[in-house]
Parts: sequence; structure tokens; C-alpha cells
Amino acid sequence: MAERLADHTTLRLGGPARAWVRATTEDELVAAITSADDAGEPVLVLGGGSNLVVADEGFAGTVVEVATRGIAADVEDSDDPTCGGAVVTAAAGETWDALVAHAVERGWVGIEALSGIPGSVGATPIQNVGAYGQEVSQSIASVRVWDRKLRGVRTFAAADCGFGYRTSRFKVDRYDASAAFGGRHVVLSVTFQLPQGSLSAPVAYAELARSLGVEVGQRAPLAEVRAAVLALRSGKGMVLDPTDHDTWSAGSFFTNPVVPADAVPDGAPAWPTGDEGALKTSAAWLIEHAGFGKGHAGPGGRVSLSTKHTLALTNRGGAATDDLLTLAREVRDGVAASYGITLVNEPVLVGCTL
Repeated sequence: MAERLADHTTLRLGGPARAWVRATTEDELVAAITSADDAGEPVLVLGGGSNLVVADEGFAGTVVEVATRGIAADVEDSDDPTCGGAVVTAAAGETWDALVAHAVERGWVGIEALSGIPGSVGATPIQNVGAYGQEVSQSIASVRVWDRKLRGVRTFAAADCGFGYRTSRFKVDRYDASAAFGGRHVVLSVTFQLPQGSLSAPVAYAELARSLGVEVGQRAPLAEVRAAVLALRSGKGMVLDPTDHDTWSAGSFFTNPVVPADAVPDGAPAWPTGDEGALKTSAAWLIEHAGFGKGHAGPGGRVSLSTKHTLALTNRGGAATDDLLTLAREVRDGVAASYGITLVNEPVLVGCTL
């Protein structure tokens, strides 16, 4: 029986793959990609499946599941608590939150606010994953990849990764522009530069700062920051729980839109972007104020907005991908009609479109 993507995605949606390879070593990963490329076979590289919306028809190609493991650290100790740190390299298939927990336990600073995010290490630079005032690009030193076009291993320093809001060169660069799916660069490992200390990086997110009882810009004990982030995420249904349908999602379905300053609706939160005249506003606020409250249901009640957070689209059980896409279109079009702002999906769409 063909392997179903629904069994490997946090949305628990998606049909069968034509072929499936589970790669537990870098050599196996490169060999699987190369073999498929030589055969002209479409390839879907699968990590934790937390950022994918896969068509009900499945994937007419080869899924390469990245199951590589390993964390290596070069630690520089110092009697001065403001000095020292670790250069940490993690295999692409490592679980992201396990790496965060590992870092917090060892006093490595810089990724603690990214606790509880599902998925694999290799996926984080592709989307430039971020939450609670931190982005993974702030701590990445380099990304090592298999270049499908040049047929070789390459290492990109952080400055060459093209990081932006929920994007990078790994998301933009295509292996074959005519292919329905397929990035040019397959992440093999990610190296992080993490200072050493007992306190977190400066807390940059107001909600997190309030829960910690500190001011924005202050620091807090690493373990307390991790615990606070996990509690905040759990309260929004953003920590995976097989018994809680609010967590049967792909996380935030829409990115926070960046718009001209005069296009931000009255009362909507807004943050500077670094681009003069442009501000980032809240997709969750736009959705709720366009009339889509928590728990707003889609076709047959099989999908809905999370009952805890309007930005997550959830599978209530027995749903199809088409159900989810119908709800996503309703929300996107409703926000556009209300505010003239078109929301953009954050998850990758495989074999389907909005």
C-alpha cells in the first residue's frame, strides 16, 4: 500500500505518494535526490511535515523523508559569563524543539523563544522560522546543502542565505522552474552560533515579556523563557497534541502582511519592517475583524479556525484538503473584501492552490 502524506503531516491531510524513500544518512539523502533527478521524477523533501498542505490526490513523485540525526557542538568555555559560547551543528532531520531544549539545558542562548515549534532543523532556514520576537536567522552561522543543479555540497554563510521575513534563498531558488515542486537546495545540516549564559537574549515580544514579568528588551532566565513560550503556544493550540484538534494544523496559516503605512486599518497593530513607509500588521487581527472568529467552521464542520487562535486552520477529524482550502479561500477573500489586503499562505502547497 502506498504511503499516505496524511500520516506524516501535522494537518493529517494529504493523499498517497507514488514512491517513498526514508533517508537516515546524508549519503542516503543525496542518493535518493540524485536518483529521482536523474529519472526526471518530481521530488518532495519531507521533514517534520508541519508546514505542508498536500492535495487529496497525493504526490505524483518521490517523497524523500529526511530522517538524519546528530548534534555536534564546539564549546568555548569562559569564566566571564558574557563570553564563551557554542558552535552547534545539527543534522537536517533532527527535531527542532529537541535542539532548542538541548541548547537551553546547556546554557546556549539565542533560540529559546523558538521553543515548541514543530518540524525539523532542516526546515527552519528555508522559512526563516520565527516566533515571539526571535528568528532563526539571528543565530544561524551557516547552512550546508546539496545543490541539485550543480550536483555538489555547498555551504552558505548566513549573510549569503538571503534571509527575510519567512523567506530565504532556499525557499526562492528553484531546481527546475518548470517543475510543480522542488527547491534547488536540499538542507543537509545547519550550524548555529550561540552565546553562553544563564539569561536569554533580550526579550523582544511584548506578550512574552508580560508573561515573564520583565520589560521588552530585558533578559530572563533561559529555562523560564522556554517554559513561558511553551505555555503561550499551548494556550493557542500551537504545541502538538494528538488529542487536541486545535493542534491539527500547519501553525499560522497566513503570514503577517507587510503593507504601506497608510494601508494599516485603524486600530490594527503594526510594527516597523526596516523599509521606509512599510509596516507589518497582524493577520490574526485582520481575520478576526473581518468577521472570522475563533472556531469559525468550514465545510461540514470538518475544518475550522482554531478555537484558540484565529490564525490556525485546523482539521477537526475526517477532513479533506479541499475542505481546508475552501476555508482558507473564504478567510483570504473576506479579509481582502474588508481591508483590501490579500493574505498570503505560509505553509507550502503541494499539488494544490489557493
